[in-house]
Amino acid sequence: MARQEINFTKAAIENLQAPSPGSRLEVYDTKTPHLRVRVSHTGRKVFEVYRWHQGGPVRLKIGVWPDLSIEQVRKAAEKLNADFATGEDPAESRRQRRQEMTFGELFDQFMERHAKQRKITWQEDQNQFDRYLGAFANKKLSAITRKDVAALHARIGATAPTAANRVLSLLSSVFGRAIEFDLWAGANPCAGVRKFPEQSRDRFLSGDELRRFFEALEQEPNDTARDFFATALLTGARRSNVLEMKWADLDLEAATWRIGRTKNGTPQTVALVDPVVGLLRERKRQASSVFVFPGKGKTGHYTEPKRAWKTLLKRAGIEGARIHDLRRTLGSWQAMTGASLPVIGGSLNHKSQATTAIYARLDLNPIRSSMEKAAAAMLATRDQAPKVVNLRKVGGSSLKNKLE
Repeated sequence: MARQEINFTKAAIENLQAPSPGSRLEVYDTKTPHLRVRVSHTGRKVFEVYRWHQGGPVRLKIGVWPDLSIEQVRKAAEKLNADFATGEDPAESRRQRRQEMTFGELFDQFMERHAKQRKITWQEDQNQFDRYLGAFANKKLSAITRKDVAALHARIGATAPTAANRVLSLLSSVFGRAIEFDLWAGANPCAGVRKFPEQSRDRFLSGDELRRFFEALEQEPNDTARDFFATALLTGARRSNVLEMKWADLDLEAATWRIGRTKNGTPQTVALVDPVVGLLRERKRQASSVFVFPGKGKTGHYTEPKRAWKTLLKRAGIEGARIHDLRRTLGSWQAMTGASLPVIGGSLNHKSQATTAIYARLDLNPIRSSMEKAAAAMLATRDQAPKVVNLRKVGGSSLKNKLE
């Protein structure tokens, strides 16, 4: 049977009639070499390139009518023909792509082989994937381009530039580990995508805010939330570490807390001030969990203080503060009372001098131009408190008295 050929147009393709069951209709385009349409007995019309390559027939599907226009079909066929002409094998490339891992599969490998083993904050990576990277989950790695990454980064950055930068860093790390683990031989699609400028955050609680904070804390009905916030402030430890604090890691006689692994990958021994020791002794008398701040979830410890924090700030009339600012507050008051940067860095377990340097800026604030003035301001603020603040209403002593 002679090969049937027509000039592919919209009308010509639509007029092709379905063959009888058990037979097939194959019609070639008169303009584009090796391009044909196969019509099944159900009327389904599939475009493909059919040609011989390395001694055998090769059939490469392009798409189904009318999902693609005639112009799109011809461009795709011309691209495949060009690949053959330059010595590439599009059929082999397609086979490799079918075997290629998806981004979701790669992310699972990243979590198991890297994040969970080396990052104490691995849950944050999982949360970022769930919140921002779901659209990439079923994509093959080669299908994720720099343009895709830049578009995602811009979309998130329109309202949350810092979050966009964190997602970009995570994506880059995932592809970097894929290259390291020999799971991906391509380029990192994050290369060349510029991060949004970020302004270092230096928010901390001022003297008047601290007074209102302590008063609001005394009114907090949830013992776990109240004691968590007080401990976070007076230890300067990261939220995740305080949430996961265990009795086994505490030596209340020596007033120390041993953190086995911090965010920067190193252990830390935290010196506990008297108010914290008193608070912990009170909690230990009623403890029934291995965790200092127990919770009802699967982790066994308190996990989500955000709602209590929001309520606490509203009660205290404080705006724009985050839980992490409690950690910054300790470092700031250390700076204002004359502590050196190495001392501040040691207490907060900072790896770099640059991280600690933010507190030096605060110490040089013109309002507190000297250590003497800063100390005097702190004492004056404390003395202005209208009443003694008790973190523990029963069996506890005054936090103010302990600080004195």
